[in-house]
Amino acid sequence: MENRFDKFFSGYEFEAFKLFGAHPTDKGVKFTLWAPHAYKVDVIGSFNDWTVGYPMNKVDFRGVWEVEIPDIKPIYSYRYRIYKDEYTFHEKIDPYAFCAEKRPANASVMYDLEYYKWDDNDYMSSRKFSYDNPLSIYEVHINGFKKEDGKNLNTYKHLKETLIPYVIENGFTHIELMPIFEHPFDGSWGYQSSGFFCATSRYGTPYDLMDFIDECHKKGIGVILDVVYAHFVQDAYGLVNYDFAPLYEYDEAHLMKSEWGSYYFNLNSKPVISFLMSSANFYLDKYHFDGLRFDAISHLIYHSGNRDKGENLEGLSFMKRLNFELKEKYPSVMLIAEDSSDYPNVTKEVKWGGLGFDYKWDLGWMNDTLKYYKMDHEYRKYHHNLLTFSMAYFYNEKFLLPLSHDEVVHSKGTIIDKMFGTYEEKFHLCRNLMTLMFTHPGKKLNFMGNELAVFREFDEAKDLDWFMLDYPLHDSFARFFRDLNLIYTKNKAFYANEYDWNYFRWIDADNNAQSIYSYYRQDEKECFVVVLNMMPISYEDYEIGVPYSGTYTEIMNSEKDIYSGCNMCNFTPVKAVKKEKHKLPYTLKIRIAPFAGIIFKTTVKKPRVKKVSKEDTPSTKEKTKKTTRKTKTAK
Repeated sequence: MENRFDKFFSGYEFEAFKLFGAHPTDKGVKFTLWAPHAYKVDVIGSFNDWTVGYPMNKVDFRGVWEVEIPDIKPIYSYRYRIYKDEYTFHEKIDPYAFCAEKRPANASVMYDLEYYKWDDNDYMSSRKFSYDNPLSIYEVHINGFKKEDGKNLNTYKHLKETLIPYVIENGFTHIELMPIFEHPFDGSWGYQSSGFFCATSRYGTPYDLMDFIDECHKKGIGVILDVVYAHFVQDAYGLVNYDFAPLYEYDEAHLMKSEWGSYYFNLNSKPVISFLMSSANFYLDKYHFDGLRFDAISHLIYHSGNRDKGENLEGLSFMKRLNFELKEKYPSVMLIAEDSSDYPNVTKEVKWGGLGFDYKWDLGWMNDTLKYYKMDHEYRKYHHNLLTFSMAYFYNEKFLLPLSHDEVVHSKGTIIDKMFGTYEEKFHLCRNLMTLMFTHPGKKLNFMGNELAVFREFDEAKDLDWFMLDYPLHDSFARFFRDLNLIYTKNKAFYANEYDWNYFRWIDADNNAQSIYSYYRQDEKECFVVVLNMMPISYEDYEIGVPYSGTYTEIMNSEKDIYSGCNMCNFTPVKAVKKEKHKLPYTLKIRIAPFAGIIFKTTVKKPRVKKVSKEDTPSTKEKTKKTTRKTKTAK
């Protein structure tokens, strides 16, 4: 007869958080723990001043311990005292705890999640996943968003009043939270976690986080969570050497430690698989997150993320199983891979041999593009392909274009600071870059501060440099970014059918002599022509081919005066003339300012179908004659 732990030990348990941890009962609180190597286990806590422990009973031969402590409520801190023998013990957090003490304290905290009443039924019932939806993500590190008068406003409660209105005003569709799993060191930004069912107490309670997500949903904003399932932090009170033997980590020394000093999860262990799958399910179920972005996927594809060490077969199997089950259970949720490898079929469905992610970060596009914009203008003609190469492989996966936190730390320079040239030229080029990003096929992600063109690298201890908006160049850049984001989200041609090659075409991908790129995006009704000038040279009568007749209206020019540009624009609609250019039937003659990023809009003209008049229709008598002649000829 199957008992309640069998699925956990077979590696197929998706709700291990209901089996293990601290859960309220009618009499008190029941504690359940997996610690197969333990000699014995006690529960200690603030409910009895951390003195005498409550002995746990072994209820399953595979190492499950349990005790119900009467007359306590889920408000206390606690730890497990795990014994190696009669005299040797250490104290550990609960791997399944829902809450923890605020650092530097680290004990687990009992918490009942069932009392929160969600108010997002309309949003959740109408939430649908589609590649044809706009997706513009604002990546956020909570502690680094906003402070005022020295007061920290970076809590789940305050973000309702600050972050949500800001995201809506600037045209973003989703917020992505960098990892909020409990973690000991602020400088790890949450990427070295200790609590995989535990939202960090730095920013408030679990109910505060639920309320923040609830408010996002009521305002139509989706929320994505960064999750880290490749490795965990090495701090002694956490998962490492949990019951005096490797339990969550590999026991082979060459597989155990990561390049970050953390420990890789042992994906050979079926209970560990259940633990991690349950963590992913937990945040989608209990917190209503709209997507998960998986960190360091290359380390699950290859051992240590190194192709030379071979494929991580256990990691690949884990991802396939997890993604398949999550999509079956939550078809409207997004699964996003941060993968620096070129492993194929990351975004193909599991049943067709893929890993089952919905999107993959296009780190190749990011690296090539930033390399190009860092380059001296004079050398760009020799590296023209850096901006065209992404479309050579784009349709192999479902790509998302990231300018993330990884690009603005560790002395790499911020996005604006990466641009070549003088202080003023950097703004011209950065506006050009953003025009490329928002018109290039692929969903979008920007780290907070990109929209302000900040020069100071990200620091988790400080908020964004909001004072930069007092300077005209930064203020106008923020306006440009907002307008560009709104153009993207409001025009179907920029986000629908973008993984279908029929809806994108290069006009001129080969003009390396002038370093000018042109292409168009379209849907069934509208066509948008994009022109990018990468040189400090202007043109009064530059000719490009276009696919349709009629007039083309300039709807965005990065050099418009309101964006602190030179205002060399196409102020009136430009009429296409019947003249073949760039293998297209019509030609536009336009003005192009130095470093300009320009978007034109026109209506798609469908081929005319000639109407057949009654006079043109052959009579029945004539049809009969023709048929007779054909028959005689055939004979």
